[in-house]
Amino acid sequence: TMSDPEGRKNLGELVADRPERLFHVGRLDTDTSGLIILTNDGDFAQRMAHPSYEVDKTYVAEVEGEVYKRIGKQLLEGVTLEDGPVTVKRVRIVEASARGSIVELVIHEGRNRIVRRLLDHVGHPVRRLTRTAIGPVVLGRLKTGEMRDLTLDELGTLLDSAQL
Repeated sequence: TMSDPEGRKNLGELVADRPERLFHVGRLDTDTSGLIILTNDGDFAQRMAHPSYEVDKTYVAEVEGEVYKRIGKQLLEGVTLEDGPVTVKRVRIVEASARGSIVELVIHEGRNRIVRRLLDHVGHPVRRLTRTAIGPVVLGRLKTGEMRDLTLDELGTLLDSAQL
């Protein structure tokens, strides 16, 4: 978020020198790293985060245990959590072994800790979680706290997705 009552590092500190107000597209919990898009357009930020606009959000999760194809199928068919049903758009098992697995998930929702709760629900608690993409915008080699401008192609695709 843009501020933290507990004094932890936050987005507001990274952009404190910017004169305009900035909005974040979605948010990441404190145990998750990865891509966040910042914009000066609040309507755009809200639309990008809303599931009805079906903007892909891609996550890579390192989880406990070996993830089998049937787990991927279960996630694609949908899982009911305590706050309602969730469907994953795409699942890819990157690596799987008894020591742990790496799974890539694409979702449209941004409910609180949704990826962690999904994977817990199917028996694979998350050890590490990274959001690697929002729509066409990919984290790539950006490190924590680094920023870059969107390309015109990325911006155009995102604006189309947000129907703006």
